[in-house]
Amino acid sequence: MRFLPCTPALALAAVLASLPSVPAAAQETMKMNMSLSQNSHYGVAVDTFAKEVEKRTQGRYKVQNFYSGALGAERESIEAVQLGTLDLTLTSTGPVPNFVPEVAILDIPFLFKDYAQARQTLDGPVGQEMLAKFPAKGIQALAWGENGFRHMTNNKRPVNSPDDLKGLKMRTMENPVHIQAYKQFGIIPTPMAFTEVFTALQQGTVDGQENPLSVISAAKLDQVQKYLTLTGHVYSPALILMNKAKWDKLSAADKAAFSEAAKAAVKANRARIDEDERRVVAELKSHGMAVVENVDKSKFQAALQPTFVELGKKFGQENIDRIRNSK
Repeated sequence: MRFLPCTPALALAAVLASLPSVPAAAQETMKMNMSLSQNSHYGVAVDTFAKEVEKRTQGRYKVQNFYSGALGAERESIEAVQLGTLDLTLTSTGPVPNFVPEVAILDIPFLFKDYAQARQTLDGPVGQEMLAKFPAKGIQALAWGENGFRHMTNNKRPVNSPDDLKGLKMRTMENPVHIQAYKQFGIIPTPMAFTEVFTALQQGTVDGQENPLSVISAAKLDQVQKYLTLTGHVYSPALILMNKAKWDKLSAADKAAFSEAAKAAVKANRARIDEDERRVVAELKSHGMAVVENVDKSKFQAALQPTFVELGKKFGQENIDRIRNSK
């Protein structure tokens, strides 16, 4: 029998062959759901988030996005994130108080003066204190996103004053603060998931709804609504939420990557809303909507005084004032 000389290269190959195989870095795909179309302020947020997560984790984590409520409406999505059957969601705060009651204070009408104040408040101590309430509910809140200032639309008549709202059957979010305030206006609130709204308006199940300009545009509500009034009555935040057990499994470096990806998503989200605020009113007018632009908001605020008193007792007036006076 002939033996081959054992060269260093052959010896190294033999050693490597005897070692257990080392797998490549694990790759995991997470699912993320949202209620609006991809071409929206939510779509740009989740797409940015997915891109940044993949980049910042060198492809070890990927995020697969589902649009237009493909995996469920907002409340269902939050429940799924809590249970761990869904990894991530971007949601308005509408149904969030059902899970984290403290967030409901943000839904008080006319709480914020403008976008700058709202964003600074949520990015500051007030907002961060609220995010810290989520882990106890099985949810990790990664960042405050944005839905925008909400406005009224309907098919019955132009709304120039609070009196014009009386008797209108309007879809509202599944949110107790909104429902309480809208009843004060004389509205007949009809809570339903956003995924059902277009059809409900089309069929006349409800007369109207209220949402930010970005949502009205993205959901093409001008096709089923005639009148728009720029009431700006509620600032509507959004949240990027993740299942806490999934979050806890991340390394410290990957947690930082997901957090930074969420910040990038919020930046893109807010930039799109700023763009929509400049563009959408003219677009909706060109599509035939009648728009009431110069609204005397003081009349709407005055109509809500009894509700403001009740909400002051419920949340603590000092807590409301802390937010209202934040800079």
